[in-house]
Formats: sequence, structure tokens, C-alpha cells
Amino acid sequence: MSEIAYLQRQIMRGRLSRRAFLGRATALGLSAASASLLFAQAARAATPQKGGHLVYGLVGGASTDSLDPALDSSQVPYHFGRCWGDVLIETSPTDGTAVPWLAESFDSTADAQTWSIKLRKGVTFHNGKDMTSADVVATLLRHSDEKSKSGALGIMRDIAAIEADGQYAVTLKLKAPNADLPYLISDYHLIIQPEGGDPNAGIGTGAYMVDSVEHGVRYTGKKNPNYWNPDLGHVDSIEILVINDQTARMSALQSGQVHMVNRVDPKAAKLLAKAPGVEIVPTAGKGHYVFIMQCDKPPFDNLDLRLALKFAMNREEMLKQVLQGFGTVGNDFPINSAYALFPDDIPQRPYDPDKAAFHYKKSGHSGSVLLRTSDVAFPGAVDAATLFQQSAAKAGITVEVKREPGDGYWSNVWNVQPFCTSYWGGRPTQDTMYATAYLSTADWNETKWFRPDFDKLLMQARAELDDTKRKATYREMALMVHDEGGIIVPMFNDYIDGKSDKVQGYVQDKAGEFCNGYAALRCWLSA
Repeated sequence: MSEIAYLQRQIMRGRLSRRAFLGRATALGLSAASASLLFAQAARAATPQKGGHLVYGLVGGASTDSLDPALDSSQVPYHFGRCWGDVLIETSPTDGTAVPWLAESFDSTADAQTWSIKLRKGVTFHNGKDMTSADVVATLLRHSDEKSKSGALGIMRDIAAIEADGQYAVTLKLKAPNADLPYLISDYHLIIQPEGGDPNAGIGTGAYMVDSVEHGVRYTGKKNPNYWNPDLGHVDSIEILVINDQTARMSALQSGQVHMVNRVDPKAAKLLAKAPGVEIVPTAGKGHYVFIMQCDKPPFDNLDLRLALKFAMNREEMLKQVLQGFGTVGNDFPINSAYALFPDDIPQRPYDPDKAAFHYKKSGHSGSVLLRTSDVAFPGAVDAATLFQQSAAKAGITVEVKREPGDGYWSNVWNVQPFCTSYWGGRPTQDTMYATAYLSTADWNETKWFRPDFDKLLMQARAELDDTKRKATYREMALMVHDEGGIIVPMFNDYIDGKSDKVQGYVQDKAGEFCNGYAALRCWLSA
């Protein structure tokens, strides 16, 4: 691609002003008239074009999936849900702050324990019914029901009362103060549906209406002519093809069968980017690869052994070999700069075989350390385990790697065995990430690290509305996990999406792949 073509791409993505383009173009030898013409062409291409049929090729679909947003747990139902449904509050792709979606505004009492949400008026469901507070209350109550098995149930348990305040407002009363409530109800499971929703109907307020469904195979949707946001939803129809095989998915993109694919293998990304008409879009996010040590089981109940293994991790080498540079090194706590109030002054833990050997000797442990892993833990997990085995050996630590079958890994190994590999996609806020996996009472406290003083700090931060004070508390919590916890975080992965160069309007959003699931709404197809 020539430099001028590259600059035009930057204009189409909203990253280059007219003045900056003209300055660069004339410096390359173009006349002012030619540069102005090229800018105008790129600017026209940056204007959303209406119409067309947008096709996804996605990994993460199965015949056991459903249209019930309460049960969404993999990529395909998640992305299709974004097409036909909306939540009350979303996060900004620019800075990650909570922004109104179906809500018009939201506010809390001074103690952050009672929240008021005003709803947009004039929003209609696909069945023609007006959206009112009664629908919102019914939806949130459904996800609060233990029988719903909702993925948002953990969030809803902290809400003591959900009440309508007139026709277009809702009041949420919490069991305890929580300054992050707006982020919590941005959870993708909480799609607002008429009267709480028929789990199998797929009726929402989204930009596209459900047209056909073949779980594990194919989904289609057609444009909602009454969508409440005229700035989103540009194509006439959308289609999702379930293509779980990596090679087949990449081939579908290269051949033009699909316009966009998710989960591009880092090892294939740079080669795929050279294919005609194909673009690779990496986005830094909150997802991270982890090595889990259960602190209540020997030998990992020994802090010095845990520190020895942390210092024995060569993060830079792992980032280079496993992620091919598509990510950033981790620092043994589950938060990075994609989160608000990130503690950016905690020193990076280095690979230090001498320190690893010192703590290993101090631990008194002898013999090998058994690490269990599998291809399903995360892409490249077996390679990562082997690299760790090699880096630990330089510190005199023998790591035995046992490759487990993918079938049953998440039920028989993860959260069961004392040392294994795993993956986290991150959470909307620091509070929810820590509450999900590090709070003593958390169902998914995979490291079995039980610290009442940490729990107290989490509750303290949750109730604090002053960001400066909250950041200081989060820093203290991060240091506790970093210094004493059972988690090794070698790296945070980029989301790597692949798309046709005909797809315009793509927005890199740290909250998730495919513009945080909104690619079908934000993107359009060029001629």
C-alpha cells in the first residue's frame, strides 16, 4: 500500500484531519489541488453507506446454543444478541466510561446505594410494543431469578429492589453501595425484552430483527426500520456463519465468502494481512492468559514457591512466541491499562532466574512441579507451558507439563487441579474482575486465595465515589495479588479480527472483539 493510500485509510477511520492530510500529501510531492481531491474522495468513503448484506464467520457456536440472552456464554450467541438486542447502558469505545444506551440518563444517591435510570421514550420492540419501565423491571427480575441460570445472576444478587418510577424511569436499590452499578448493568446478558422476554423469541429493540436461526450453523437478521438510533445499523441484512475451524474461517475471509472473522490465530495474522483485500485489526483489551496456583493445596500453599514460579516466567519471550507480539506483558494481577483507574506505577516483575532459584530454595520444595494444560485453555497454551518449563529449568526448577484432553478440561482440570493454565476475557470494571475470581466467597476463586483484608478493601472501593481514593485502594489490592496471590499473568492478548477492506467504520474498542460486539451496527460496506 502506498503512503497516500495509507493516509486515505486513516481519514476513512477518522484518525487524520484535513489539515494533517494536506500537509503530508504536499510533502510527498502532490499539488494542493490533487491533495484536496484525494482528501474529498476519502472523506466520502468515511460517510456511512446504506444497504448491503454483511456476513460474519465466527468461532464459538454450537447446536446447543439458544436465543435466550441469559444463557449466552460463547461468541456466536453473544454477537447475534448484539444485533437484535440492546442493554440499558454501554461503555464508550473512546475511554471506557459508562454511557446511556436504552437509558437516557442515570444517577445515584450520595452513598451510591440507590440508582435512578431514566429511559428513552419512543423506543419500540420488534413486535411493535413500546418499551416502558415495566419491560425493564420484568427483564431485570427475570435475570434475578435463580431458575433463569442467567450469566448476570451474580450481578443481580446485589440488587435488593427493582421498581418502576412512572412509565419511563426505574429505581434500583442495592444491598450495599456500589459506584460501578452502571457498568454492571451493561452486561451483555441483560438485553431488554418485552415483559421480561420469551427466552426463545429473540425479540428486542436492536438494529436487526431475527429472520432465521440454525443453532451451530447459521443466523440471519434484517434491518429494523424503526431502530431508535439512526446513526447505527447501516446494512440491510446480516448473516452469521458458524465456522469453528480456524483454517476454514480464514479461507472464508480470503475467498470473500464472509466479510469479517474473529479470533485470528496470532501465528497466521501477519501472513493473512498480505492477502489481497484483507485487513487485520488488532485491539488491545482486557483478556489475559493465566497460570493458576491453588493457594490452599501443597506445594502452592508456600508463598516462596509461588514467588519462585512467578520469577521463573519469561513474559517477553512468551509474548513473542505465543502471541507473536499481539499483546502486552502481564504483571501477576488481572488488571491492565484497558481498565479505568489502572495502577500504572507498580514495577514490572522481570524474568529473574536467580531470584526464582533463591525463593525455590527457601521454599524447601524438592522434585518436579506438575503443570496441567490443554489446547482449549487458550490459543498456544501448550506452547506457553513448554516455554515456561524451559525458563524455569534455568532457575533449577523442574516443571512437568501434562497435556490434558480438551473434552472435560473445564470441568475436570480448571478450578479443580492445583496448577493449570486458563484464560480470562476480563470484566467491565476492576471491581467485577476481582469480585469474580479473587473475592474469598467467589464461585470462581480459582486460586483458592482467601484474604479477608482483601475482601474488605474490595467492599471499600466499591462504595467510594472519589476516583482518587478508589484508585489508591485498587493499587493496594493489585499489590496484594501481585506479591502474595496464586496467579501468574504472563500476558494480555489483543483481540485480532480479520475483515474485508470493503468493511468501513470499524471502531477499535478495548471492551471486546468486533467493536465490542457492535460491528454489525457500526460498520458499513463500501462499493
